Amino acid sequence: MKLGIIGLPNVGKSTLFNAITGAGAQSANYPFCTIDPNVGIVAVPDSRLDTLSEMYNPQKYTPAVIEFVDIAGLVRGASKGEGLGNKFLSHIRDVDAVVHVVRCFEDTDIVHVDGNVDPARDIETINLELIFADMETLERRIDKTKKLAKADKSLLEAVAVYEKVYAVLEEGRTARTCELDEDEIAIMDEVGLLTMKPVIYAANVSEDEAGGVSPDNDYYKAVCAEAAKESAQVIPVCAGIEAEISELEAEEKAEFLADLGITESGLDKLIKAGYSLLGLISFLTAGPKEVRAWTIRKGTKAPQAAGKIHSDFERGFIRAEVVAFTDLLECGSLANAKAKGLLRSEGKEYVMNDGDVVEFLFNV
Repeated sequence: MKLGIIGLPNVGKSTLFNAITGAGAQSANYPFCTIDPNVGIVAVPDSRLDTLSEMYNPQKYTPAVIEFVDIAGLVRGASKGEGLGNKFLSHIRDVDAVVHVVRCFEDTDIVHVDGNVDPARDIETINLELIFADMETLERRIDKTKKLAKADKSLLEAVAVYEKVYAVLEEGRTARTCELDEDEIAIMDEVGLLTMKPVIYAANVSEDEAGGVSPDNDYYKAVCAEAAKESAQVIPVCAGIEAEISELEAEEKAEFLADLGITESGLDKLIKAGYSLLGLISFLTAGPKEVRAWTIRKGTKAPQAAGKIHSDFERGFIRAEVVAFTDLLECGSLANAKAKGLLRSEGKEYVMNDGDVVEFLFNV
């Protein structure tokens, strides 16, 4: 999973990125300090792997990972080349989903690119630039496809879908708000529009609200109102606190969070939201050599899940030996789970579940 962190300059993007990845991206109180998209690989916390590690004492421990990309601040006119312009719009095309950071606090020491904090305006600024870029993309695609349709009338179906989405963009709405069926989505997926990317809004609140957002925070309420228009999720985070957490050891981190009344870190929230947004789950493999988590989409069948490990596993798939993690935990060992009939043999049509502990049998 690859998440792109976007937003206006000086809203806390790079601070949040530094905190959740430990990659040390430059953070400064002026626009465009992020010149190239910084990339950080983050291990996905999974207590199930810790339990399996205790059971098997493996030589290797390999969690699932998420890639975060810190993309330079966009400004009004970016679609026309203002600020750092189209260079950074192109970086958004490469991510699976977008984390849109919005500033929800006052601080006279931190310059706002538009002079004052206004979440609704800030969100609109970013969205409009992405919409303008998408309109240009669709205009070119429509013109090209219409010409090709003179010789191949079947392409007129795609033209109709493009024009349907273009009409939504003209209204100032993102492409993801357009109601499309599965076939239409498949057509649009080939275009790669920026505003088709699923989005999570990260409301960057003050340190005073790290343990819970005040019901009087009108900035946060404004973000929620804008997100509701797209049925998008809002996650309140405090980039400053996340930065402090990132420097602590595990025990200190737990104490620090407890003192603030925080049940989970911003990173944990973003990971959960990202998995949910993209329809992802994890299956697990375990043995004395390695315990490992593998990320797949919900609905993936056993042979395709096996292919995540190695293409030979999918090509020569025979069956999957599967036990639910909760059953394995309750039984204490694979042998006990097998004795109780909880270890199942599943064939090619088996749909994988989150937390399946599996061994694939294959022959090539």
